[in-house]
Amino acid sequence: MLQNKIKAVLLVLPAVLVAGCSSLPTLDGDPDHDPAQGGIPEGVTLTPFDTSYPAVGNLDPALRKALQQAATDARQRKVDIRIASGWRTKEYQQKLLDGAIEKYGSLEEARKYVNTPEKSTHVSGKAVDVAPTRAADWLIQHGEKYGLCQVYANEMWHFELLTAPGGTCPPARTDAAG
Repeated sequence: MLQNKIKAVLLVLPAVLVAGCSSLPTLDGDPDHDPAQGGIPEGVTLTPFDTSYPAVGNLDPALRKALQQAATDARQRKVDIRIASGWRTKEYQQKLLDGAIEKYGSLEEARKYVNTPEKSTHVSGKAVDVAPTRAADWLIQHGEKYGLCQVYANEMWHFELLTAPGGTCPPARTDAAG
């Protein structure tokens, strides 16, 4: 059933984008792939410039601008910065936390990887997860130029705007719980 919904979105999406329509298809509330909740449909690759998707468009404007500047510079060095996750609804964040509790066996362990909806900087639009690993590595090395900092030592992909461009990033915290 879900695969059929995904196929339907993938078939409709190009037409939606070509038509310039700002309304994106949803998948009946499945936050993992529902753009309205901050999800990214399967088969879709987002860049910091894909602002028609809420995962990018609902990011804090200063964070989005810094990401766009970094992506432009990285591209000149043949590094493509993609958005693996950006802004999310509280409901989507809760689903991720619930999944982590199931995976790790307790809230305490899950919190090392996933914040609560009340504490998540993804929910406020102030955090972004980048991909692929090469892009995250590039941002770890060059992110301070844009004010972008790796926040958690156990999540090389998670960045927030934590310093002025050209400033010094604070040391990465051990994990999301600390």
